[in-house]
Amino acid sequence: MEPYVKDALLEWKDEIEQQKKEIDEEYEKVKTELQLYSYKFGITKQVIQSTINEEMIKNIKKTYQQPFEEKYNELKQQLKKLEEKRSVFNMFVEKIEIASVKESNS
Repeated sequence: MEPYVKDALLEWKDEIEQQKKEIDEEYEKVKTELQLYSYKFGITKQVIQSTINEEMIKNIKKTYQQPFEEKYNELKQQLKKLEEKRSVFNMFVEKIEIASVKESNS
């Protein structure tokens, strides 16, 4: 492999790794937020189970449980998409490394 080709591949790999790093940071942020909403939803569910007053239960569900559950589900989907992106960018990095090493050894 010509040195300029290898250099270009490694430069591309650096760009991909930078994008992957940004995805990883967003992933961790979403993961933390998902954990928070998991707690909020769980606590709300426990409070509802311990409450007898139907009016209060209805109010708690409307005010807290439903929005928390919606946000939780939204964050789960977002996390899943980020996991897919991470996987794709990992494949890019692996393929670039294999191509640059393979051709160097030839």
